[in-house]
Amino acid sequence: MRDDVQAHLSQALSDREEQGILRKLRMRQPGADFYSNDYLGLASNNACHEMLLASLHDNPQWLRGGTGSRLVSGNSALTLSVEDFIAAEHQTERALLFPSGYMANLALFSCLPKRNDTILLDEFVHRSVLDGCRLSFAGKIRFQHNDLGHLESRLAKTKGKCWIAVESLYSMEGDFAPLHDLAVLAERYGASLIVDEAHAMGVFGHGLVCDGHLQERVFATVVTYGKAMGAHGAAILSHGTVIDYLINFAAPFIYTTGLPDLFAATIRNNYIFLQNNPHLREDLQNRIRYFSAAGLPTLSGAGSPIQAIPCPGIARLAAAKETLEAQGLYTFAVRPPTVKSGSERLRVSLHAFNTHAEIQQLTDLLKEFYDAE
Repeated sequence: MRDDVQAHLSQALSDREEQGILRKLRMRQPGADFYSNDYLGLASNNACHEMLLASLHDNPQWLRGGTGSRLVSGNSALTLSVEDFIAAEHQTERALLFPSGYMANLALFSCLPKRNDTILLDEFVHRSVLDGCRLSFAGKIRFQHNDLGHLESRLAKTKGKCWIAVESLYSMEGDFAPLHDLAVLAERYGASLIVDEAHAMGVFGHGLVCDGHLQERVFATVVTYGKAMGAHGAAILSHGTVIDYLINFAAPFIYTTGLPDLFAATIRNNYIFLQNNPHLREDLQNRIRYFSAAGLPTLSGAGSPIQAIPCPGIARLAAAKETLEAQGLYTFAVRPPTVKSGSERLRVSLHAFNTHAEIQQLTDLLKEFYDAE
């Protein structure tokens, strides 16, 4: 029996390799970073690290491990104070920390929507949302990406409690959700809007929900700290009743070891550092404008740090990526099953620390690649 299972697994891996979509772990490569989510460079910012180290020197107890679920032994005064800090920063009632955005979305969508409810999902919403929905007894219906008319047609036909799930900045397209119009639709039909801010958090202040003063019109927001914030973990932002309900009923919270204090301290440290260094966001927007001036085809929105360059076909995509890597320029090739076959693209992540010379070299090589086709 074990041999049969091994043979099945080996065949699945062989099939992927034959299709050119086999995933493998790779080490970080030396060269120009156009593939990480460290948009503001906080993950490797020495001044940011020194600020944290100074606090850690005075509080060595922060090195203590999580030890258990927060409902058992994994809670701490620091974690509670950081949650209060986050809620105040985002001008929302409460915040609840999670080890990752993935776990936060699992908690929300497995716990809140009930049997006979319906979750309306943007077709490009993050996999963590989809996995959370699979754990729910609610019905799930997708609507066409950023298509308000299609969403409204779904809302008009839906009976019972309805939830709408979107990202504010889409991770593989690099375009923006029409959050204000989504909030209007949700209010019109009595639906609850949940927004994943993973890639907008830090890049656009405290995220586009906060930036657009939509906190009271969005039922719950997920902000993550492993991208532009240069830390780790995530928080759900919502009303106090929602947070208390999650603490009592969300299995991904109840049965997960709490974040160690060091992670919570890093999150607070990086909020403060970013507030004191607003030029980092300005530097990033400068790099985005410089890249956009090259006029390459893109699926992405203006001002987005994620620029998705269409490159249909797995072989063509691999050739483009290899051309860049030969010159020390590292992007991310987005292939099936992450995106549909035929919609492959190079995902170019822009950062505050990318130089104009690096961006120029990248865009020149991409233009040469497209011209040679």
